[in-house]
Amino acid sequence: MTIAVQGFLTGLSLIVAIGAQNAFVLRQGIRREFVLTVVTVCALADAVLVTAGIVGLGAAITAHPAALTVARFGGAAFLAAFGVLALRRARRPGRLVPADDAPATHLGVLVACLGFTFLNPHVYLDTVVLLGSLASQHGDPGRWAFGAGAAAASVVWFTGLGFGARRLRPLFARPRSWQVLDYGVAAVMLTLAVTLVA
Repeated sequence: MTIAVQGFLTGLSLIVAIGAQNAFVLRQGIRREFVLTVVTVCALADAVLVTAGIVGLGAAITAHPAALTVARFGGAAFLAAFGVLALRRARRPGRLVPADDAPATHLGVLVACLGFTFLNPHVYLDTVVLLGSLASQHGDPGRWAFGAGAAAASVVWFTGLGFGARRLRPLFARPRSWQVLDYGVAAVMLTLAVTLVA
């Protein structure tokens, strides 16, 4: 197995897990709102974070645990707020029909996407610390091949999730489906928020 393939499979195994960012990408894909922006931001952010880990930022982060503590509590507050909003949407399923819902703004979606990406301390542990450490075991130039493979996994995953979600649109033409999705999103967000501060 080549180093790039190892990086791809490792990166894919870390991002496929259901989390706040994936739930957000899925919801935007179903709604067909600024999907290209969301997919691009998520994939580019992962590439930047993996690169930062390869050049040594992971060691700096582990040496300063206070930075992770701040990110942890900030991320928990962000996730809790988004979880509460999802609960409010789910309690009023009549407003969840996409045609009747007010469309999100491009800026609002961008800010939310950046929040889900950079306010989640797990992203630093996974991409910067873990992938950076695994990549550095391959030396030069192998670490860059590993990092390129991990970044490619992000591109493949987020593109498939964001644009593939369109196939679910007929299912989500019913308010009940949106209600179930938003209850699920709320459960994921609030659970993650609690685990960050526990």
